[in-house]
Amino acid sequence: MAQIDRKADLAEAASEELERACELGWRELSQVTPWGDTYEGFTPAGRTAQFERNYLWAGQPRGDICVEVVVYQPEAHEQGVKLTRLIRRP
Repeated sequence: MAQIDRKADLAEAASEELERACELGWRELSQVTPWGDTYEGFTPAGRTAQFERNYLWAGQPRGDICVEVVVYQPEAHEQGVKLTRLIRRP
């Protein structure tokens, strides 16, 4: 698989993971923030990758929540794809 294909594969995996990470609303996520987890999974192309998911306070505790997802090959963390999304406090 070419380098650009690997990056696109990681980007697609990160996008899918971010969507799943944001399925819960602020009220549910505020109960577990700050929190993070890393697990091994598979990209859309079937390659193994590390998936990191973090829920962090964007500023003050109990305010907006920053959802951060990083997907990378175990041997190349710095070449992974990082996506974030803000969940605003209602």
